Amino acid sequence: MFTGIITDIGTIERAEALADTRVRISTSYDLTSVDLGASIACSGVCLTVVDKSAAGTPGWFAVDVSGETISRTASGQWSEGRRLNLERALRLGEELGGHIVTGHVDGIGTVESVMEEGGSHRVRIKAGPEIAPFVAPKGSITLDGVSLTVNEVEDGPDGVTIGVNIIPHTAAVTTFGSLAAGDPINIEIDVLARYLQRMEHYRAKA
Repeated sequence: MFTGIITDIGTIERAEALADTRVRISTSYDLTSVDLGASIACSGVCLTVVDKSAAGTPGWFAVDVSGETISRTASGQWSEGRRLNLERALRLGEELGGHIVTGHVDGIGTVESVMEEGGSHRVRIKAGPEIAPFVAPKGSITLDGVSLTVNEVEDGPDGVTIGVNIIPHTAAVTTFGSLAAGDPINIEIDVLARYLQRMEHYRAKA
């Protein structure tokens, strides 16, 4: 379980095709407090730490990325040199600063535009019809692991356009500082919206 509050930006140092794809990610985390088997969200994808650097050496951890995960996440995300938004799993007693994030990607969006608005940037993202029922103005959404508030929703014949605001702090501490039109982006809908849709499905059948 995560909150969508990014605590580090990692960089993929190596990606090896084994049974799955073994990805090694550099990080500034203190890895003495990260156990093997721990979960870390990597740009919104919950992955398991399978190896890590030794104490006193530059920090890195390794994860295995399955073919299923690669097929359901943003194109090029698991290539060498790619920067990733990182978040360690939520621990009991910690502040819930964003919203409940599971680390499961529901769909891939495409950045339609990035426009300066005051000191911030207004970002519009095009997503498919499978995402449309689960977004609403002032609701929560997770984009590449970042918890954001939906500012606008525009339905269209082939999907939905979602508008969010990226404040300077968010741009500085996430990969969104280099976000550009055409970039693919991982989308996770609010878990409450997912359950409400399931409840509505069965209510309609009753």
